[in-house]
Amino acid sequence: PRAVREQLPIVYVYDHCPFCVRVRLAMGVKNVKHLIHFLANDDVDTPTALVGKKIAPIFELPEDKFVMGESLDIISKIDTDERFGPTHQILPASGRKDIKAWQKSVQTLLRTLQRPRYVATGLLPEFQQLDGRHAFIKNHQLPPYEKPEWKGDGSSENPGMDMDLKLKLYAEAMAADPTALVEDLNARLVELDDMLYSEHYCSEGGFSLDDIDLWARLRSITIVSGVQWPTKLRKYMDNLSALGDVPLYDEMAL
Repeated sequence: PRAVREQLPIVYVYDHCPFCVRVRLAMGVKNVKHLIHFLANDDVDTPTALVGKKIAPIFELPEDKFVMGESLDIISKIDTDERFGPTHQILPASGRKDIKAWQKSVQTLLRTLQRPRYVATGLLPEFQQLDGRHAFIKNHQLPPYEKPEWKGDGSSENPGMDMDLKLKLYAEAMAADPTALVEDLNARLVELDDMLYSEHYCSEGGFSLDDIDLWARLRSITIVSGVQWPTKLRKYMDNLSALGDVPLYDEMAL
């Protein structure tokens, strides 16, 4: 059954943010009608007025005059409140180490491919305007750079990298031939396909927080053109996209 409150809950998100996608996926799976407020990436005032700092996702329940942050806390709130349908529909995390290790092993590869593409499309709501794109580039390093050398710490000794250089590095990353990186990613997806329990959930027992986390991260890969998804994993992506009512990026892949 569809859970429709007289005053709809609101989620404040960035489209590309996996932590935000976790909440959207959970609300979709639970069939909770809600409003999505896409924040511009350079909008500091809106989240600060809600929770005191620039962060996402944020969950607002107008009927209770209630606001909270932190994706897993939000999901726990939604899945234990009878106003949003049967409770405990989402199983706890299994603690699987294999999927966590896989995620860590592809982190640098995915940052290299995904981050330039998020801003290059200009189509994601948080990056519709130049200031939003520049805010992301300013704060999100590209490998092999680490965050301290990219962002700096505000001191005169470590002011961070010059913005013009950051823009140049993003442009170069977008212009570079991605073939070798995509081939590497294709091979890694085959490894993950073997870890997947089924095309409906990744761990034995049913839909769980394992899926909430894994699918939210994998969704970003669909912004990369030329990726070859193994059959089971591709069905998993499509099934959870439909179940959670969260679209994939295939149509705008670069």
